[in-house]
Amino acid sequence: MNLHTADILIIAAYLLLIIIIGLMLKKKAAQNMDSYFLGGKTLPFYMLGLSNASGMFDITGTMLMVYWAFAYGFKSIWIPWLWPVFNQIFLMIYLSIWLRRSNVLTGAEWIKTRFGKGRGASLSHTIVVVFAIISVLGFLSYGFIGIGKFMEIFFPWDVVSHYVPFDVPLQYVPHFYGLFFTAIATFYVMLGGMYSIVWTDVVQFFIMTVSGIIIAIIGMNLVAPDMIASFVPEGWESPFFGWTLEFDWNGKIDLLTQRMAEEPYSLMGIFVMMALLKGIFMSMAGPAPNYDMQKILSCKTPKEAALMSGSVPVILLIPRYLMIMGFALLAIYFFKEDGGMELMASTNSDFETILPHLITKYVPVGLAGLLLAGLLSAFMSTFASTVNSAPAYIVNDIYLKYINPKASVKRQIRTSYLVTVLVVVISTIMGFFLKDINEIFQWIVGALFGGYIAANVLKWHWWRFNGEGYFWGMTAGIVTAIIMKFIVPDSMMLYFFPVLFGISLIGCIVGTFTAPPTDDETLINFYIRVNPWGCWKPIAEKAIAKYPQVKKNKGFKRDATNVAIGIVWQTCLTIVPMYLVVRGYLGFAISVALLAVTTGALYYNWYKPLCKNEAEYDELMKSIDLDDKKK
Repeated sequence: MNLHTADILIIAAYLLLIIIIGLMLKKKAAQNMDSYFLGGKTLPFYMLGLSNASGMFDITGTMLMVYWAFAYGFKSIWIPWLWPVFNQIFLMIYLSIWLRRSNVLTGAEWIKTRFGKGRGASLSHTIVVVFAIISVLGFLSYGFIGIGKFMEIFFPWDVVSHYVPFDVPLQYVPHFYGLFFTAIATFYVMLGGMYSIVWTDVVQFFIMTVSGIIIAIIGMNLVAPDMIASFVPEGWESPFFGWTLEFDWNGKIDLLTQRMAEEPYSLMGIFVMMALLKGIFMSMAGPAPNYDMQKILSCKTPKEAALMSGSVPVILLIPRYLMIMGFALLAIYFFKEDGGMELMASTNSDFETILPHLITKYVPVGLAGLLLAGLLSAFMSTFASTVNSAPAYIVNDIYLKYINPKASVKRQIRTSYLVTVLVVVISTIMGFFLKDINEIFQWIVGALFGGYIAANVLKWHWWRFNGEGYFWGMTAGIVTAIIMKFIVPDSMMLYFFPVLFGISLIGCIVGTFTAPPTDDETLINFYIRVNPWGCWKPIAEKAIAKYPQVKKNKGFKRDATNVAIGIVWQTCLTIVPMYLVVRGYLGFAISVALLAVTTGALYYNWYKPLCKNEAEYDELMKSIDLDDKKK
């Protein structure tokens, strides 16, 4: 599947452009640690939202979602609840505000605002750094495998090998491509930090939006509604489901039926219930210590952090699902009319690689190069943002804390460069031992993050929870997740979530009650600064006694209502472009109407109170000035 020369030139030009962007922003990024890791907290929320959305438009995830859309049809909208995709709603409604009010550089640094000083705080600080590094390495390995498998199809090794001065065994060709493109991403993020990530992402977003629209048009022109109906199983065009998946591909693509039987989605009712249960708790835990958290901390104000998180579904979902469903239609044509199975068999491809096959066959010259440049950039965006988060933890929370507290800014930046290279090298080595994308995906979302949840929900919502509880809860969860990697099949990870959660919760409770509570001063300052709702009554009373102008946060009911509305709103943003592409006009009209209603509800019940509350909060912080009193 050789690319046209014009497409190769477009890709090369784009790779050169992002390197130039990194070089241009190098001086600005190197001013201090805030500039390098958070863009100096000067970037507007819509640019950070574009960047965050672009980072989620990753090449590995897009390959999976095109496969899911083709195989599962409209029921594929529920599978990303594994991540969970609706965590952005929780962030938008209240958690981005709480996190940004903490005014820190990393999630580990946040620990001191919640648990103060002492043994518990030190232990908590250590374990969150460990988790951050493990999760970053996992995500980087996930991206490394995806990019390699993707590019192998476009750049056949029998052509490329003539220009490589050493032999590469065929089974490691994807890894070779992964190394090449991760090296480029590493280079530009080392140069420009958060600035280069954001500006590159903005360019990438516009490329992907245009590409998504064009792909949808190509698919709609090539595949008529009657062709869809004649080929796909009954129920493919419906998002609704029963306890079990009610369709299969027997008699049409038997190999696909076999592949779907190996995945955890056949018990669709139980799967969605479990994903929703896990997703709610995972979302309440707040963002994991990776690129999503770094984007929130990069926002100018708590209000802008909320708006940034809210902008992500709007920016991401419509263009992404126009592209995904456009490719799903092309996949129907590919398998029904164009000998798709024979071609995939001859190239030894699996269903995760449908996307690159479709690009080479149906995307015009020029647009193919632009689309590939955008997908490559999306991979690099995700990779670069993740890479940027790892040195933030290692340099800020280990090097400056324990090794060289008086390091100059120049030394800090150079250390960040070294750490970046080491993290990339280690994650690349890990990638060599993974058999496919789904393997690491299932472990990250099913096991590792399952062990993260209990401690990180409690840290926001329960005053008595202390540093020792956090440490033992996180440790129990991480150790169990690592053990499960070797004894539980990847396809079953989700269903073991209650076990993981229970073990981690026991660690939290035991650790908490075997150590004294966090000191009152730390808890009062945290309550005033963050103003969370939950089990904070004793601390709220003390805070009000000390500062009468402080008010209790009574927003739980409103926030819970807005979360429910927001999940429906986000689902509408997903399904509207899907109905549009397959020309399901009744479903499209109903979804648009529901989208309009939920948008209006969020405007009056979320946005307007947000503006009012943040104005009151700013006045409160000016009157108290916790930072000055702390000094």
